[in-house]
Amino acid sequence: MATPPPAVTEPDLSALVCPGDQVGPCSTCHRKTHKYGRGGQPLCQRCMSRTLEKWGPGVRYVSSRQPDRAPA
Repeated sequence: MATPPPAVTEPDLSALVCPGDQVGPCSTCHRKTHKYGRGGQPLCQRCMSRTLEKWGPGVRYVSSRQPDRAPA
């Protein structure tokens, strides 16, 4: 049986180790995550892992709303 997802009120682990001014909402689930600055990305770790499962390791972001595959 799969582990239930953590509550949206619980921040992503990446939000706990970055400066507070670089924390923002995940583009998918709106959980607090390291979104801005160097090392930030528009998705929390949970949503990013689900995106990688769907799109594969070549995923990159054109914007925070649409994942796109890296050019071959």
